[in-house]
Amino acid sequence: MPTASPRPDAAARSRSGRVAGVTAGRRGADPGGRGVPHWQWLAALALILAGASIPVVRFLVLWPMDQWQVDVEVYREAGISILLGRPIYGAMTEAPQLLPFTYPPFAALLAVPLALLPFGVVGWAWTAAQVAATAGIVWYAGYRLIHSGPGGRARPVVLGLLAAPMFWLHPVGDGIRFGQVNAFIVLACLMDLRRPRPRLLASVPPGVLVGLAMAIKLTPGVFVIHYLLCRRWKEAGTAIATAAGAWLGAFLVLPEASLVFWGGALQDPARLGPNMGTSNQSMRGVLMRVGPDGVPGVAIWLLCVVLVGAFGFALAGRAYRAGDSITEVATIGLLACLLSPVAWIHHFHWMVVVILAVLGADPWRDRRRALAAAVLLAWFIARLPWWGISWIANAWPPVLVGRLLQNADLVGALLALWLLAWSLARPSARLPRDGDRVSPG
Repeated sequence: MPTASPRPDAAARSRSGRVAGVTAGRRGADPGGRGVPHWQWLAALALILAGASIPVVRFLVLWPMDQWQVDVEVYREAGISILLGRPIYGAMTEAPQLLPFTYPPFAALLAVPLALLPFGVVGWAWTAAQVAATAGIVWYAGYRLIHSGPGGRARPVVLGLLAAPMFWLHPVGDGIRFGQVNAFIVLACLMDLRRPRPRLLASVPPGVLVGLAMAIKLTPGVFVIHYLLCRRWKEAGTAIATAAGAWLGAFLVLPEASLVFWGGALQDPARLGPNMGTSNQSMRGVLMRVGPDGVPGVAIWLLCVVLVGAFGFALAGRAYRAGDSITEVATIGLLACLLSPVAWIHHFHWMVVVILAVLGADPWRDRRRALAAAVLLAWFIARLPWWGISWIANAWPPVLVGRLLQNADLVGALLALWLLAWSLARPSARLPRDGDRVSPG
């Protein structure tokens, strides 16, 4: 007697749908199965270049040459120091900046190729790489929005529309102005933690990119703390081993420079610049401007570190358990700025990830997400700290308003941390927490 074929249950249909979606993504097809037209990628490129052209023209074409790409000049001078055999941490860039190299010796080794090219070529190439890295951050952090819903059929155009205004953010613009490394740090950490895992990292163990980022700049070490708090021992061990291996390799090549860095230069905050300046928007920087001096000021700062750190790490842990890796990365990235003694404005490049985390997968269905993301975008486009400096310099009453504006990036970062907690609690389509599956991204 013939029997009817059993119908697949909901779980089976869901699994098959996800597999089909990933397969379609690997073929480069949109949700409808049709290939993305080439004109869409050209439109995305045009949108990205249009958005980036504003800070690029302002800071590379119209900016004074004595301030041109001053940080990438620092990196390049470190590479030159290695080739010439001069002390890496004793050399300075040319006047009037006179900036020292502040990163670990491993970063100096990576800068050697920069020393082989003319400075003008390095500056423009570095800017192009920053633009590409920022677009990559949008691609990976905005994955849910770019690949889902109606936008899935016009992925490149959605990418371009999301990326263009990100270049107007104060931290991103300052990164382009100075020739900073933050875009690459953010991209590396994002790619390492995002789930589903990017296809480019199919054979790279999780934790490696975080370790490399930490080997270049110490602040990504907050991700290791996050791993440990979440009992992700393997990822924490991989990140630590990667960073330690890079530092050990640099010690074998540059033993004297390594001893200078780990034995003294690392503990010298004066090498980083004036910590009390407006550009330092960390909690410590703000307290140095408005709080008490001495032991009371340090005590208040440590209390703030404990309170904000406890809230932030707990939020990142919840995001990890919920499978929302974008909110997870955005939260830890903000903590890297808030908890550090020094966080220059361009360190807040993490706001690109934060804004996309708040937007979620479908902000048109939940308009409050779009409004919250728009507030953060406008806040960090407005360059409020410099408004505050002008307010105070002109003695406009009340002075309290000027002080608030002067420290607005810290206020905005704390607001962003709260909005990440708010958005995580809202219903939203989230990426599956599946560390083994390779995504089409």
